Parts: sequence; structure tokens; C-alpha cells
Amino acid sequence: MNFRDYQIMAMRTAKDLPTDSENLTHAALGLASEVGEFVSEVKRIAIYGKEVNSEMIAHMQEEVGDILWYVALAASSLHCGLSALAQRNIDKLAIRYPDKYTDVAAEARLDKGGLPHTQS
Repeated sequence: MNFRDYQIMAMRTAKDLPTDSENLTHAALGLASEVGEFVSEVKRIAIYGKEVNSEMIAHMQEEVGDILWYVALAASSLHCGLSALAQRNIDKLAIRYPDKYTDVAAEARLDKGGLPHTQS
């Protein structure tokens, strides 16, 4: 499935709120709660020492799907397609990490006008 089709089908199930501002609030609150559910599973693994199992994986996959739904709502409320957002993000990352990820490039943030660090 492509982002365009996903966004159209996902928004079919969005609550019909009257303003973009209300939809953005819905998206932000929904993102926070769904990310929290995802983080709870990660916490069980990282902090409580639980072994990853198929039930946990399925739950995390479901939460990531719910996160995607709220991202689609936010994008729609901002009058933007998910495909356009994805491309803009890839373009930004290409500037920030011209070759591949490095901690130095992450701190320099070339896409925000930062200067590359030189070794002294």
C-alpha cells in the first residue's frame, strides 16, 4: 500500500471535527497516547528484562500502526500528504547525513545551517 491510498482510507475513519485546529489536537493527543503504549512494551523489555515474544511484537506492531493513523490525521490537518512529508524527511536526512549516520553529523545538523565539526 502506498501512503496516498493509506491516508485516504485512514481519514475515512477520522472523527468529523469542524476545524483543522481541533483535528491537530486530536492527532497530538492520539500520538502521545499511542506512543505511550508502544513505549510501555519497550520498557518491559529494557527495564523489566522481559523476553521479546510474538505477543509483544504483535502489540508493538499494532501501536505503530495506530501511530501512523494519527500521523495521517496530522498531515491531513496540515493539508499535506504523507508521501510529501516522507520525501521532505528523506531530503532533510540526505543533507544532515550525506554519507551515513554519524554522531558528529547528528550534532552539526547541517540541514539547519550548522557547521560540520572538524577534528582538532
